[in-house]
Formats: sequence, structure tokens, C-alpha cells
Amino acid sequence: MYDIKNLAKLKRLDEKNPETMKAFWAFDKAAFARGAIDALNKQLMAVAVALTTQCPYCIALHLKSARNAGATDQVLAETATVAAAMRAGAAIMHATHLFQD
Repeated sequence: MYDIKNLAKLKRLDEKNPETMKAFWAFDKAAFARGAIDALNKQLMAVAVALTTQCPYCIALHLKSARNAGATDQVLAETATVAAAMRAGAAIMHATHLFQD
């Protein structure tokens, strides 16, 4: 089901909804452009979010970009554990709704 080759099909979205997709690609490019946050940290954030949303395409693409920006195995391992802590933490925080006084 998840084959990186499927990303070639994004062209169909571009063709079928050109104005919206043009805006999306411009937004995506701007979000990852160099700014107050450097490329490595932006890609580490993207990897963490991709891990929590469990998007295999996003994981693969942002992992590659993070590596190209200098991410080491140790940095990626720490990124993964932060992502896991955030996901688990959200479950714990939502558990407060279980107890109605």
C-alpha cells in the first residue's frame, strides 16, 4: 500500500486542483525555508510529527532531509523519544477527563 513511488501521483492533485496545490506547495516551501530555526531543527520537528502521525511518506522524506542537514543516529533517536513522550503525554493528560467529580 505504501510505496514511495506513489508520491509521483501527487501530480494528479496538482492537475486536478492547481490553485490549491500551488498554494500548498508555496506554503510548504516557505515553512521549511531558512529562518529563525535552522534546516536541521525544522527537519527534526518534521520527523517527530511524522512519527506521531505515522505517515510513512513523511517519515522517509523528512528523515532523508534531516540526514542531509546533519542529523546523526543519536540525534534521530532522541527525536524519536521526544515524539514518543509527547504522544504518551497527551494520553496521560487526556486521562484527566476520566475522573468526573
